[in-house]
Amino acid sequence: MQENKISFTLDSQIYPLEAIYSASYVFVDRVYVFLSKGKKNKKIKITFKAKKKLNKKQLLDLKNEFHNELLDYVLRVEIGKRTKKIREAIVGAALVSSLPKERLVNNLEEEGNKNYKNDPLGIFETWEKKHKVNEKSGPKNNK
Repeated sequence: MQENKISFTLDSQIYPLEAIYSASYVFVDRVYVFLSKGKKNKKIKITFKAKKKLNKKQLLDLKNEFHNELLDYVLRVEIGKRTKKIREAIVGAALVSSLPKERLVNNLEEEGNKNYKNDPLGIFETWEKKHKVNEKSGPKNNK
């Protein structure tokens, strides 16, 4: 540990580079952060140079705080990967629902779905109509 500096290495197979960048950014107000490849390509060397005079214990505390922050960002990256499809579906649905109804109908017609009003699958048919049920008198017997 040099004067007002601390260096350590991380395995990039354990900690994604995206998480290392994000965790490093949290510390830029207190230290200068230097990232470089270690001797082996799978290692990332991180050097913190404090902006203010810090003793060895404060530098070690800073390093330990960085590791906790890094775990937080690793979890965020993992959650982001796992939920990517659902987020894309939600955003897509939100964008489609924000379009004016006339534009949606025009888009359907332009794509060759001119028979969407025919409802060949019976999707828009009510349950009562499909099962020939009169709401007031109940189901009809088909004897």
